Amino acid sequence: MSTNPERSVSYVLTKSVTTYMDSDPLVLDQNTLTREAARMLQHYQTDDIIVTDNEKNPVGIVTDEDILSKVSDVTVYAEATTLKDIMSTPLITIGEKATLQEALHKMRDNSIRKLPVLSKKNEVIGMIFQGAIADAIRDATATPSRLLSPPVKAVLGNLGFVLQFAGVLLLVPAILSTILEETVVATGIYLTTVLLLVTGFFLNSYGEKASLNLQQASILVFSSLFLLSLFGTVPYLYVLPADSTTPEAFANAFFSSAAGFTTGGISLFDTPEDLPQSFTFFRSFTQLVGGMSFIYLVITAFYPESKLQSMRGFISGRTLHMRELFGTITIIFSVYIVIVAFLLFFFGERNLIDNFALAMSTLATGGFLPTSTILEDLIWQEQVILMAGMILGALPFTFHYAFVRKKFLAPKLGKEVLTYFAILTSATLLFMWLSGLDPLQSSFYSISASTTAGLQEESLGGLNSAAHTILIILMFIGGCGFSTAGGIKIFRLMQLRDIRNFINKVKRAKLQPHTRKEITSTLIVVMLFPIIASITAVHLSILEDVSYENAFFESVGVITTGGLSAGVIDIDTDPATKVVLSFLMIFGRLEIIAILYIFIPKLS
Repeated sequence: MSTNPERSVSYVLTKSVTTYMDSDPLVLDQNTLTREAARMLQHYQTDDIIVTDNEKNPVGIVTDEDILSKVSDVTVYAEATTLKDIMSTPLITIGEKATLQEALHKMRDNSIRKLPVLSKKNEVIGMIFQGAIADAIRDATATPSRLLSPPVKAVLGNLGFVLQFAGVLLLVPAILSTILEETVVATGIYLTTVLLLVTGFFLNSYGEKASLNLQQASILVFSSLFLLSLFGTVPYLYVLPADSTTPEAFANAFFSSAAGFTTGGISLFDTPEDLPQSFTFFRSFTQLVGGMSFIYLVITAFYPESKLQSMRGFISGRTLHMRELFGTITIIFSVYIVIVAFLLFFFGERNLIDNFALAMSTLATGGFLPTSTILEDLIWQEQVILMAGMILGALPFTFHYAFVRKKFLAPKLGKEVLTYFAILTSATLLFMWLSGLDPLQSSFYSISASTTAGLQEESLGGLNSAAHTILIILMFIGGCGFSTAGGIKIFRLMQLRDIRNFINKVKRAKLQPHTRKEITSTLIVVMLFPIIASITAVHLSILEDVSYENAFFESVGVITTGGLSAGVIDIDTDPATKVVLSFLMIFGRLEIIAILYIFIPKLS
């Protein structure tokens, strides 16, 4: 408890309402049909609509209860009823400079529990709720004011959970290295596990599990991938050659670790078969942990427990719970890995540990190979198995979830999945024609690029420019949203289908703020991927003295976490460059959008 609760409460009540307000309220025109407003409430997962007049001035408020109580006969009235007909007016508001105490007084005097917050220009910039003020007062009396703020504690609490989860998972390769009596590798992995568990416990002691806004969620996702990559350097430092200097050793270890946890898959090891077997298993396992952890992070950060209801109709029609989702993700990927590993074993790959390593890299769309020759002698059945595994990794998690929950009945293929297969099929045929490779090889490389898995037999620097272009486009597009694949993602490109309507609506100022933000974010992401790749390619071409085409191909593999390589980045690449490329893999795994949310709060 705080040593002086009264002083803490007084301090909190002097803070501006903008500090605790919901900064993303739903604002609709008074002529909006009630039916459309109800759909918007569900889509944006909110309970209130602030209604504006023709001059964009706020004039009323509509809640979900208003829609239910005032529009009793939907079949008769919903089609013609507008928000103007059912809104509560006059609208009671508060200015952005007001304090929490002033907000409480206004709520008390008017017997209400929420207040729209207006800027100096009379524009709605947020909504302050009585519950948010009560939570702020509760936190102030529970902890000294000098301790961490609630948003920071929420980020730390979720971050601690992710690190502990990863630490528990990494016990698998640690135990394997112990069984194989590879002491050096075991020491490094156990040390990483301890660091993750202890750090996670420490963060949990200072944090708390709570819902996050988009900016806080983005900070969580970036921090998680960065710390996983940082702690994951320890086993590499044990295994890498001891004759390298400290900066070089760290850069190599950090790059390799980031390539694993981000599922980037670009390897600095020319002959991974010379590494201890448990270490090559660990490398592939980090890709699985990174891929699954990213899905966990997306669920916990962007789909908190209270908002999972909106997913139930699409997935299974049932009420969803976080624990059920977590368990299902783990089971699905575990089953897939076992099936792929044993199918490879059945068709002649007798090293079961390497089979599991290859299966994990494939399904996590990571691309690390347990040996540099493992793909050379594969028969066509094994190549088909790997292609199927890569595609499974690039499909949205909701596809797998629906498949399992419906007891293996064929689920409906969503538009995103159908679009993905249409693009993949067309690009494969085109690549087959332009590359001169045989149909099986062409299909393998097209799928490897499209799923951003990055599996390849040899350097692709020798391909002609047209073939390079096809693979580059496929890596940029990437897989489906909510999957382990990277790239821009199909669902974002689908948002741009009506770009002409978007531009026209922007000109006429008819586009809703939420939609404007979504499409603006998508446009920024679509532009930043090639821009960052182009700038990176200039640096690589000068540094490594290679053609710009090969450098651009390599940089696209980095930023999209595609992993396909033209042999530009290697163990001798400048250490500072490798550290920068490591962060680019993290940014690419975050699909850049999380970085935008962190530094441009208005987008979130």
